[in-house]
Amino acid sequence: MLNIDLHCHSNISDGLLTPTHLVERALLRGVETLALTDHDDTAGLSEAQKAADSNRIKFINGVEISVSWRGRTLHILGLAIDPKYTPLIEGLTTLRVGRLSRAERIAAELEKIGIHDSLEGAYAYVGNQGIIGRTHFARFLVEQGHAKNIKSVFKKYLVKGKPGYTPHQWAELSDAINWIRGSGGQAVIAHPGRYGLGKNVTQDLLDEFCRLGGSALEVISPSHTPEQVKFYAQHAQDMNLSVSCGSDFHGPNESYYDLGQLPHIPPGCTPIWHDWQNNS
Repeated sequence: MLNIDLHCHSNISDGLLTPTHLVERALLRGVETLALTDHDDTAGLSEAQKAADSNRIKFINGVEISVSWRGRTLHILGLAIDPKYTPLIEGLTTLRVGRLSRAERIAAELEKIGIHDSLEGAYAYVGNQGIIGRTHFARFLVEQGHAKNIKSVFKKYLVKGKPGYTPHQWAELSDAINWIRGSGGQAVIAHPGRYGLGKNVTQDLLDEFCRLGGSALEVISPSHTPEQVKFYAQHAQDMNLSVSCGSDFHGPNESYYDLGQLPHIPPGCTPIWHDWQNNS
């Protein structure tokens, strides 16, 4: 079975490793095909491609696009994209600008509960000044003793109904899918089990996703229980969608799955890489 990981992050967004070190870690863990999917940015793809070529890993250009849908934030992966596609470049640029203003609002919310200097503290963890996210604030909160680890931060802070949360308007689902498809890529709903959608709303999302030209569901994810893996695998089959798998790796000791540790996709599912050339 192909050892493949189609969802991970470098320090271009909120990962800890450079694109080169990420690829080298993937090689050490037996990964044969890797996609780098930084949040709203493709700046690390060229470096990762060079490292993959040097290490004989098949590399897939990717991105994880932030989307607003019915008042919720969703993440849509673009796989096998062309990072030079102008509408994609322009759309991602707009999202990155929005991240800056959101970070200022997050810091203001944390200030209200007595957590000071969080914007500066979060930026200390940012490898690329244009890409700041909640994970950078989470690392600061752990450093300051407000939580014991990243996972516990997101139970106490930065999520809806908790201190540090601020709403934000991201890309429209239709725009994200159009950018991905226009660049020659395939759109994937990342970790669908993370969003807390009920059965009917899940079906609404999948119906709209399919209508807009979406390609796949990320079924294998550290966000999913075994029951959710089965649930989304069945939905993928019912909706004639492919399935994808990804560790959502951000760095050592921060991720449930390390690179190269993913379980197999469920039987009966069509992997998104089925039609990719030279994947065997």
